[in-house]
Amino acid sequence: MALPADTPAPAVIPVFPLTGSLLLPGTLLPLNVFEPRYRHMVADSLAGERTIGMIQPFVPRPDNWPALDVPPDNAELYSVGCVGRMDRCEPQPDGRYEIVLKGLCRFRVRRELPLHRGYRRIEADYSEFAADLGEPESFLDPSRLLAAVRAFGAAHGFEFDLDLLSALPGVALLNGLAVALPFRPEEKQALLEAPGAVEREHLLLALMGMGFEPAAADSYYAPPTVH
Repeated sequence: MALPADTPAPAVIPVFPLTGSLLLPGTLLPLNVFEPRYRHMVADSLAGERTIGMIQPFVPRPDNWPALDVPPDNAELYSVGCVGRMDRCEPQPDGRYEIVLKGLCRFRVRRELPLHRGYRRIEADYSEFAADLGEPESFLDPSRLLAAVRAFGAAHGFEFDLDLLSALPGVALLNGLAVALPFRPEEKQALLEAPGAVEREHLLLALMGMGFEPAAADSYYAPPTVH
């Protein structure tokens, strides 16, 4: 099936099933790629469109959680992820890749395809998220988010560079906070699946103001390393 000219990525993309790692349009996600199948993925992406989809499994995987009685290689995936393009890729002498993905657009999984060189691939449908390609950079008033960040940091002992954050346009600030703040995987997924920036802002403000105790970063989320 032919794709529209403005389609952000190919219909078939490789995916990283990684718990707790959120990619949103315009945000950057560094990954340290060790495992042979994911090194194959990076090499194949470099030779093609340089696109990779980030998606979470339903049940947290040993990437970021203690081992559970679920086969890690074929865990069921959420239906929505975000495709990114490799903004930077640095091959390492030991065979690793250090890459940075820049988020392009969310996608819905139409179906999963057979493994290719050990990694997972899906057929992606971007049509539901066409607005991701044209969200204005500054239509959100950042003052609400900045006030919530101050309160959230004071309540939970986090320090933020408020001068840096206040310099960001509204949508960039919103998506950056959604990616960076220590929310649980299911909360990250809810932020990802919010229909648009306004709904994501409402959800993010609610999460920051609920009074819950956020999980310690090292209890569920480690710097993204693909073994």
